[in-house]
Amino acid sequence: MSDPFKYVPSTSANPPHYTTNYGAPVWNNTSSLTLGNRGPILLEDYYLIEKLAQFDRERIPERVVHARGTSAKGFFECTRDISHLTCADPFKSVGQRTPLIVRFSTVVHERQSPETLRDPRGFAVKFYTREGNWDLVGNNMPVFFIRDGINFPDMFHAFKSNPVNHQQEFWRVWDFFMT
Repeated sequence: MSDPFKYVPSTSANPPHYTTNYGAPVWNNTSSLTLGNRGPILLEDYYLIEKLAQFDRERIPERVVHARGTSAKGFFECTRDISHLTCADPFKSVGQRTPLIVRFSTVVHERQSPETLRDPRGFAVKFYTREGNWDLVGNNMPVFFIRDGINFPDMFHAFKSNPVNHQQEFWRVWDFFMT
């Protein structure tokens, strides 16, 4: 096995700060612009929109999120009246059957990766209701460590394997958690 620290990039080439695609400085790469400390994220945060748009347009074969998984189709049938708790279509009346599809998948690793690799697992349930589709998604992480969506592309890139040798580089994972 190769030495994981042999190919760690040098920090001497790092610029003093991040920049946008147009060269403007970005002074905070880990927090979005919000309305107050715990307020909503503002859409006027240009760098957030640029970073997420660039991440959404990345398409490297075999490096897509949830590339490996399995799914099952079926029906959800409401067996008790819970209309006093929710107005969602699948729970409106007893005996109502709603078509759905459930998907379980690995979050990070490629389609041909072994199942033994440490990887967050994900699930998704799609209900095909009369009012439209309802998606319920989640990960099996005890504490989801990202409150701010600006960090998701960085987390994803840290966990993904190297596209050249298809091996996960743990220095990138630790680099993400330490920043």
